[in-house]
Amino acid sequence: MGSTGQAPSLKRRESFAAREGDQLIITPLGAGNEVGRSCVYMSYKGKTVLFDCGIHPAYSGMAALPYFDEIDPSTVDVLLVTHFHLDHAASLPYFLEKTTFKGRVFMTHATKAIYKLLLSDYVKVSKVSTEDMLFNEQDILRSMDKIEVIDFHQTLEVSGIRFWCYTAGHVLGAAMFMVDIAGVRILYTGDYSREEDRHLKAAEIPQFSPDICIIESTYGVQLHQPRHIREKRFTDVIHSTVAQGGRVLIPAFALGRAQELLLILDEYWSNHPELHNVPIYYASPLAKRCMSVYQTYINSMNDRIRTQFANSNPFEFKFIQPLKSIENFEDVGPSVVMASPSGLQSGLSRQLFDIWCTDKKNACVIPGYVVEGTLAKSIINEPKEVTLMNGLSAPLNMSVHYISFSAHADFAQTSTFLKELMPPNIILVHGEANEMGRLKQKLITTQFSDGNTRIITPKNCQSVEMYFNSDKMAKTIGRLAEKTPEVGEAVSGLLVKKGFTYQIMAPDDLHVFSQLSTSSIIQRITIPYAGAFGVIKHRLKQIYESVESVQDEESELPAFRVHDRVTVRQESEKHISLHWSSDPISDMVSDSVVAMVLNISRDIPKVVVESEAIQTEEENRKKAEKIIHALLVSLFGDVKLGEEGKLVITVDGNVALLDKQSGEVESENESLRERVRTAFRRVQSSLKPIPLSS
Repeated sequence: MGSTGQAPSLKRRESFAAREGDQLIITPLGAGNEVGRSCVYMSYKGKTVLFDCGIHPAYSGMAALPYFDEIDPSTVDVLLVTHFHLDHAASLPYFLEKTTFKGRVFMTHATKAIYKLLLSDYVKVSKVSTEDMLFNEQDILRSMDKIEVIDFHQTLEVSGIRFWCYTAGHVLGAAMFMVDIAGVRILYTGDYSREEDRHLKAAEIPQFSPDICIIESTYGVQLHQPRHIREKRFTDVIHSTVAQGGRVLIPAFALGRAQELLLILDEYWSNHPELHNVPIYYASPLAKRCMSVYQTYINSMNDRIRTQFANSNPFEFKFIQPLKSIENFEDVGPSVVMASPSGLQSGLSRQLFDIWCTDKKNACVIPGYVVEGTLAKSIINEPKEVTLMNGLSAPLNMSVHYISFSAHADFAQTSTFLKELMPPNIILVHGEANEMGRLKQKLITTQFSDGNTRIITPKNCQSVEMYFNSDKMAKTIGRLAEKTPEVGEAVSGLLVKKGFTYQIMAPDDLHVFSQLSTSSIIQRITIPYAGAFGVIKHRLKQIYESVESVQDEESELPAFRVHDRVTVRQESEKHISLHWSSDPISDMVSDSVVAMVLNISRDIPKVVVESEAIQTEEENRKKAEKIIHALLVSLFGDVKLGEEGKLVITVDGNVALLDKQSGEVESENESLRERVRTAFRRVQSSLKPIPLSS
């Protein structure tokens, strides 16, 4: 069905992909065989979608960005951000403000609210550790104006790309996006969890099975311990540490798992009066503002929180207090401090770690997934020494406990989720290469052994190519759909294309089923004519079956209607006028009437009047030639005057030369030659409908 291959640059592939209309390309620009800087490019039918726009927490500056130089940002139609974590959203201000991107960006309401807080904090923290900032506070504010919000299950359409989103669990506001382009469906999970926790719902199972599922593989084949066991391990370590007079450091994301763990700690403290004199600090500059956002979006959480909120706000903690900076911290006696960032790269969590790591009474509890290359990852293996922020080495005497509350799916959740959906194509992202490889093998051997499902693990910048057959179908709607046509019967209407769907409708239904509407152009022309008005009617009756007199309410002067389309009216003793609604047939009728009137005028003896010059035969001939030219243009489009007075007619690259005097046509294309010869003969007959001598 398709193949994978290393793509040195998507820019060079675009011309080939444009010819291959049924080719779909998916390329990780980040999170390919790694965790961090999630960003996945997808292109199909000339439409381009980007999923997520994160940074790699183990790197700084430009090195932390996804591989944006592999694509042309100006071609991206839609950018969909699944949630607010830095590895999924933190390069968004850079991409919106520093590249040629001019598409549209969508995320959920809660994600947008927290994105601003988190990115502002990231800028402040980064100033401590690096000089080459990717963006500043002003870039974040400008990006906010460009971000549009989407509700869960709301379907939107941009440039023929339809998309909607489902609850993903994981963190407040997290979404899985389903994208539909020309009937091909792609599900991008982002980070998701199928386990309901203390405040969030579990991820939903989409009601549609996608053709392609791009899914996180963070935990590979690992299985999470049951929640009650993890909570007991967590509270036991903390209780025993503070009981011995030690300090507990919990490095965590400022938002996400922090709120889950704070709910656990506050409940545990309320049930253990002996701990009431031990302070718990939430050490994040965002603490107060974060809580206000969580309180705002209570209705996005699970039934447990909503029920509790009816009596009291679960996020108004009794035993937890905010800590803005280390300068405000009185470090005396036992305490528990939850501080960001989770990887211990910088900021408050790193400052406290450097102070506490040498004391064996202290403990560090790592509560979530840690990224390769961070200090948090390295201390899980409990090395004897660590390097402090000042560059000096120090012994690592504090105990380190890894108790995962990470809201990522484990193997049981991933395999069950995929078994429900049964997508024919699975693309694994957001996982370390070894874990991802083990997950692929286990999925193949346990539930996709029949060979009907492809499981692909592309690296960064490695394109996955697939091909989908898309038959075009047009549906009749409105009054055209009221009657089923007989076999062989022609259906006549307007063909309307919207995105990748085609509909046939009656012209009168156009404004009902689309944002388009019809209009008519009323044409009017006045011609000098000094003869008897009845002569025109007599001549026209010899050409057209229908030439009927009409009564003009505004004027007593005579008028008649030709072929029920063109009204000819006597304006004065020296002028007549033609009136008609413009369409190809009516235009042709009016042209023949004009040509005939000009011929009649040529035969009428003229009285020389000062205000009018006598029309010569040469002038009539020129007018006739103009009419011939106009009629041929309306039929063939490209008509130019060539050498020796011949007309050059070009249709689809084929050329015909027409001699206006003899009517002879030269062309290598026999079909075009006959078309031009027939058309010219008919035009001439409309100019000279009856012999001049009659």
